[in-house]
Amino acid sequence: MDGMILGIGVDVVDISRFERALERTPGLRERLFTEDEQALPAPSLAARFAAKEAVAKALGAPRGLGHREAEVCRGELGKPELRVTGRVAEVAYELGVKRWHVSLSHDAGVAVAYVIAEG
Repeated sequence: MDGMILGIGVDVVDISRFERALERTPGLRERLFTEDEQALPAPSLAARFAAKEAVAKALGAPRGLGHREAEVCRGELGKPELRVTGRVAEVAYELGVKRWHVSLSHDAGVAVAYVIAEG
């Protein structure tokens, strides 16, 4: 059935804690983010990390998902869009996900992301 919500995910990230983790752990930025995402400032990265976690939740948190397999891109009008590959794309296909909706925000030291998987 088209237009049916198959999953919803939400995640919240403390921006300063996330920034400290990136500084403390060499290679973490590369493990979590695609090449295009890596150059973004910490608040944007925290929001994108929250989106990656929200994607996993929307899919039911199956094993084997990679953070780099869910990429948040900017659409033509600046709206965030989700691009999935690898295991994330496989699970989404198996569940019948045809469209993703993603919303990001960061304010007052916190980043949040909502993700809806639509079938």
